[in-house]
Amino acid sequence: MSSPIGLHRVVAPAGVLPQAAERLDASAAVGADEVRVRVERLNLDAASYRQLADAHGGDGDAIRAAVAGIIAARGKMHNPVTGSGGMLIGTVEAVGPDSPLGLAVGDRVATLVSLTLTPLAVTDGLRRWDGLSEQVPCDGHAILFARSVAAVLPGDLEPELALAVLDVCGAPALVRRHLRGTVLVLGAAGKSGSLALAAARGHRTVGVVRDERERALLQRAGLATEVVVADARDAVTLSGLVQADLTVVCVDVPGCEHAAVLATKPGGTVIFFSMATSFPAAALGAEGLAADVTMLIGNGYVPGHAEYAIGLLRDDPGVRAVFEARLAPRLADWAA
Repeated sequence: MSSPIGLHRVVAPAGVLPQAAERLDASAAVGADEVRVRVERLNLDAASYRQLADAHGGDGDAIRAAVAGIIAARGKMHNPVTGSGGMLIGTVEAVGPDSPLGLAVGDRVATLVSLTLTPLAVTDGLRRWDGLSEQVPCDGHAILFARSVAAVLPGDLEPELALAVLDVCGAPALVRRHLRGTVLVLGAAGKSGSLALAAARGHRTVGVVRDERERALLQRAGLATEVVVADARDAVTLSGLVQADLTVVCVDVPGCEHAAVLATKPGGTVIFFSMATSFPAAALGAEGLAADVTMLIGNGYVPGHAEYAIGLLRDDPGVRAVFEARLAPRLADWAA
């Protein structure tokens, strides 16, 4: 019998939810309330891809083999080091009679739930992927549960662009919910960072980027009031630059927890929208600094988040410019 949260797909260990499982059953037969999607492309989350690239020295063949091995071993894309996955796009090819998702065979969709809890099987060995980008063309299938979330792809956007936006669509919606005062965004030239800045239009915004190329990109996009080149892990330097009411962490490397806390005003809020975050380090670091800040895990789900993020892309030329530059191999030329 199908479980709306996918318990019937857990192979091991028994009694855990799909996200925490070591292995899922990714068989193609759909239950009464399930949906099967023919997968066209995966989007690995930034922290996961960076870890894999670093671990394999940027060797595309080795990265591809590692991702294929994870999927084969676990029945899902769940990086065992970062604990994160990503999301996918594809075409609905089977819908159980009791599915509440409102999807129909033939719909092109993006999943808005993590690959870490999505049963996934890949049948082409990822042979069309060079291993050198977060987006992974592939063939295979994925299973959605009754409690899964998916969005029909907008017809006016290229699939790769829509996938990149929907992968981080929870970020701007969460920022909008907690928006006040000065907003500091670490990793501001990335996907979630640029959307967070767009959601904070009308406020003083400080974007922290890692190099001059990213500064030029963000300045040309006009998304931030101020753009600062700094190491997002340097707590002392960042706290001397700004004291924010709301800090949003969007970097894809670990070690930014203390900087985010120290750069936030007493009574302020930190949103950790990065799977590279060590939440024990954040909690214990804030305690050790006697920092009176509210710290939020960047839950990727907020009602209406997909529509809001797509709207920002359509309506804000700066956001679109950042996304298109990141998807193109000509970032340096565009930012020059």
